[in-house]
Amino acid sequence: MTVLNADLHCHSTVSDGTLEPEALAARAHANGVELWALTDHDEVGGQHRAAAAARALGLPYLAGVEISVTFLGRTVHIVGLGIDPDDPVLVAGLADTRGGRERRAREMAEQLAAVGIRGAFEGALKYVGNPELISRTHFARFLVETGVCHDTHEVFRRFLTEGKPGYVEHRWAALGDAVRWITGAGGIAVIAHPARYAWDNATQEYALFTEFKAHGGRAVEVVTGSHTSAEAVRYAELAREFDLAASRGSDFHSPDESHTDLGALPYLDGRLTPVWELLGDRIVH
Repeated sequence: MTVLNADLHCHSTVSDGTLEPEALAARAHANGVELWALTDHDEVGGQHRAAAAARALGLPYLAGVEISVTFLGRTVHIVGLGIDPDDPVLVAGLADTRGGRERRAREMAEQLAAVGIRGAFEGALKYVGNPELISRTHFARFLVETGVCHDTHEVFRRFLTEGKPGYVEHRWAALGDAVRWITGAGGIAVIAHPARYAWDNATQEYALFTEFKAHGGRAVEVVTGSHTSAEAVRYAELAREFDLAASRGSDFHSPDESHTDLGALPYLDGRLTPVWELLGDRIVH
């Protein structure tokens, strides 16, 4: 395998990150990243900026996106790497996926108001670079700013998660649609941070991998900012079992909030096929 300090999952102000695409490119380059992808949630509006910034730095780049999917009643994220960000079917699908976020955000604010936290919608909007992509992360920053919580980790222990005030379920794209949009745009679909989904049992996770592969998905994130070393070993085994390539990404959002910085991850298991080996012709130099 090609050993690379690849970071193929992060977010800018175009979705719910706090840095502009150009600042992310500079940070990745400064941190020794050798192949980078910006993967904003349900949005490709920062792709040309990110690619131009990476090219100016001599940093190899893969265009990317992270699509929100509803599968077995849970929100699952599918990363697309090596996409054409101007593909019309992908762009239209992402626009449709983003469509319900404002309505959901207003319902979240109503729930928070019911427990005495007022002005949350307007407060969250202050942190939104793209109003179509208002999310739980923006509400979390508001709750920290106003002193309701000490940090965003406390927010997600007390609010905005299932069974807690401010949680509103939303139906995203279908798994098959997300994979087809990515592959139709010339990219490879990747299951993002699989350990985060807290399935009720192993059968549900197996169903995700099985259906993902049946729709044409080809890779899984093995090393991520939210996986423990034991989880990386587990998903390396599942990658081999399902004959999937392996990806690596910090899921970096902010210098102040993210556990793992760009470029700071362990390397992939040498027995795996890195996803970038399948995407050589899609890398922008």
